[in-house]
Amino acid sequence: MTPLHEAFCAGYESLSAWSDLLDRINVFPVADTDTGANLRISLSPLRTCSQDNEQLAAQIIHSATGNSGNIAAAFFSPLLTMTGLEELPERVTAGYSKAREAVADPKEGTMLSVFASLAEVLSSRRSLDATCGDTILAALHQSVLDTTKLQETCRLAGVVDAGALGMYIFFDAFFRSLIPLEAPSPSLFTLFPDRLTCKEAYQPPASAAYCVDVLLAPANEAPLDATSLSQLGESLVVVPKQASLKIHIHTPDPQRLQRQLAELGEVAHFSAQPLHQDLPSTQTAPPPGCLHIMTDAAGSLPRKLAQQYGISLLDSYIIHGDKAIPESLCSPQDLYRLMRQQQRLTTAQASLAERHQRYQNVCEEFGQTLYLCVGSAFTGNYEVARAWHRKQGRTQPMTLLDTGAASGRLGLIALLCARLAKQTENSEAVKAYARSLIQSCREYVFIDTLHYLAAGGRVSRASGLFVNLLGLKPVISPTPVGVKKMGVVRSQQAQLDFALDKVNLEIIKPNRAVLLLQYSDNETWVEEHVQPALHSLLPEAEILRVPLSLTSGVHMGPGTWSLAFAESH
Repeated sequence: MTPLHEAFCAGYESLSAWSDLLDRINVFPVADTDTGANLRISLSPLRTCSQDNEQLAAQIIHSATGNSGNIAAAFFSPLLTMTGLEELPERVTAGYSKAREAVADPKEGTMLSVFASLAEVLSSRRSLDATCGDTILAALHQSVLDTTKLQETCRLAGVVDAGALGMYIFFDAFFRSLIPLEAPSPSLFTLFPDRLTCKEAYQPPASAAYCVDVLLAPANEAPLDATSLSQLGESLVVVPKQASLKIHIHTPDPQRLQRQLAELGEVAHFSAQPLHQDLPSTQTAPPPGCLHIMTDAAGSLPRKLAQQYGISLLDSYIIHGDKAIPESLCSPQDLYRLMRQQQRLTTAQASLAERHQRYQNVCEEFGQTLYLCVGSAFTGNYEVARAWHRKQGRTQPMTLLDTGAASGRLGLIALLCARLAKQTENSEAVKAYARSLIQSCREYVFIDTLHYLAAGGRVSRASGLFVNLLGLKPVISPTPVGVKKMGVVRSQQAQLDFALDKVNLEIIKPNRAVLLLQYSDNETWVEEHVQPALHSLLPEAEILRVPLSLTSGVHMGPGTWSLAFAESH
């Protein structure tokens, strides 16, 4: 990997580690809390830079999603074809022009302002050294600070623009990778005091609009760009992709928009999602607890549920070909469809740098943190976190626990600990509860076929799981020593009977029981058959139905479902 590729990778890792914060302060152009997520998906090819420069530039355009992601992709595509660092000033200027041209109504006080500042400061520099690096970062810092006064929405919310901050975070790590700066990167909370939390009184305007992503192949040679298409809707971004156009737009009427686009050419792709006004203000976000809970996304805890309880997730990555997407941002439908088509999918941990940055920023933002790690039998996250903690001289306010768990067991332990942390001021009581849950929480995973576990190397034919399993469906459980076979059955109905027998035997206090019911690509069956049967058996218990973690889904395969359960405090 070249120094430039390493710098792009460092920028992505830092951006990824702070993406949750970007989501929380995302108020412009609409408060849809997805700027961080969209940038993580759109710039994910930078994580490894495993392709040649031209392919990488094309992949960035292909991966782009959302308003911020498409603008960033337009900017970065010229940079990724550089052959040497001396080309950086020229390519940044070209990238800024492409990004600005992609936006139908360019606004100051956005990431465009950061790109403009970067282009201006680089144009007057002939070489990159420590002094130059300090000058660049100071200029970018000021451009982000200015977004609060330049954007009325940001001023009302009391925050800096999320996209602009994301680009500052990226380029801070990018230039520190290329230039040996003497001073370490200051905390964002020092650099942008009182501008990283939305004001309590701020309420975003209501919107009935939809966020639409389109791939359009124009029908004739008439030029189509952001200016010519601006009448179609709001927040329009148009990025050329070979002979087609990638279009991101907000509209109140997706059907009408699709008809209008069809008159201009062939609509190769069209997706519309409602814009959710889920701004995490103090009215909607949970109150801070006595300590913050962090866990791995390998636990079956969807992003929305984690956000609801203020839980930070550390993502692994789902790998398909040259693509690497954070697991909590993957589409389960697409993933299981690919698996049923016999496409090869694997998983990978975040890099050490990304994990270290994630630990650091969680401690900076939330203070006292309890990190409930996925079991060491499944990943090395606990040892990585412990080594990082030791290196800090134990100055970071983080407590680490190896849960020995994965999938639903891990998610349920984190969820119940987060609930208790909101109800008590005794952080030691929460830690003690976590340790008791590690011992008492149970999970049974119902596998449709062992094909995927074997293909991923998670079980071997010598492990005992394969013995006499022809035509049978294994029941397994993630334990501190790895995957353990709990039984075998012949059918879905037998799986359900097994689950009912176990909860009937092992749940002592049904009125305090919390069940985490997980599905892969079989939500309908789980919803219509499993959940009603559990409710009939345990009418007093709380039953939560969630997607199986995609790390687990990749290794266990389509048709899998799982049940974790424990008693609330």
